[in-house]
Amino acid sequence: MIIRPETIDDIEAIFHLTQAAFATMPYSDGSEGPIINHLRKDGHLLLSLVVDHEGEIVGQISFSPIALNGEMDGLYGLGPVSAHPDRQKQGIGSALIQEGISRLRDAKAIFLIGDPNYYSRFNFIGDCGLTYGEVPPEYVQGLFLDDNSRTGELQYVPAFDTN
Repeated sequence: MIIRPETIDDIEAIFHLTQAAFATMPYSDGSEGPIINHLRKDGHLLLSLVVDHEGEIVGQISFSPIALNGEMDGLYGLGPVSAHPDRQKQGIGSALIQEGISRLRDAKAIFLIGDPNYYSRFNFIGDCGLTYGEVPPEYVQGLFLDDNSRTGELQYVPAFDTN
């Protein structure tokens, strides 16, 4: 398996992979694939990595700009992150998260909405004064890379607006 930046030839495979990965998730509304396409179209897909296994895309992670209290410099949103349904629970998502974080050399903080039991292994902290709409605070998480914790309401780029 190779982790590498996405190429134009990967776009369709990423969409189908993402839709399949989230299809059975009870919290998904099916918007994850379209979100990645909108991020790309809007120029907000700052980092997209794929896991290439013998020419097949079996994992993908997206990073985009995010605002907190009007600040965006060095702040990133993580997600979606996907692994092919037949390859889940094999470390693909973990490898993508670790590689993505290591490539964001200018990051002050990375934020996400997700399962605290999963993301805490990467030092993300929930219930820390971050909010995002009606999402329970333990699911709104931050990884503070410059040793400055931050609080406030997260504001995602328009691709995340599913209305």
